[in-house]
Amino acid sequence: MQKSTLKITLIVLTIVLFQNLSQAQSYKTGIGVRLGGYENGLTVKHFTKSNTAIEGILGLRPGVFILTLLYEKHAKAFNESSLKWFYGIGGHIGSIGEKRYYRRFNDDRYYNDNGVLLGVDGILGLEWVIPELPISVGADLHPRLELLNGAFIDIEPALSIRYIF
Repeated sequence: MQKSTLKITLIVLTIVLFQNLSQAQSYKTGIGVRLGGYENGLTVKHFTKSNTAIEGILGLRPGVFILTLLYEKHAKAFNESSLKWFYGIGGHIGSIGEKRYYRRFNDDRYYNDNGVLLGVDGILGLEWVIPELPISVGADLHPRLELLNGAFIDIEPALSIRYIF
């Protein structure tokens, strides 16, 4: 009895896996990690249409927590169906602890107290959906304009790796 249950479970898992693999070229949702120049964190991208997506990023670094929401447009890159350019706009909100470093117009500075972060964000990148795997890899530039804690701009490069389904 246990051997037949195990066989049926393995067959079902194999069917589900191959169904996911066959759909890897286009996906609805991806969840993964984002490795950035300033912050690392989690990323979730959900497509609302075939060429538009909403991406949420939870960025973390010592003493800093930032939640970013972006609206993105996607288009085929280099005439390759597994590569897509994307660009978008959105905003962020977060918090920062005292004595935390930031860069302002090539001038190193530190926050003197705890504060709220709020600003406008953009994104420009390239994403590759790996053929035959439910994985996407993306590289992007993420410019941010901080508005509340002294206006400054930074541009963060990042690499994102997502499990897609």
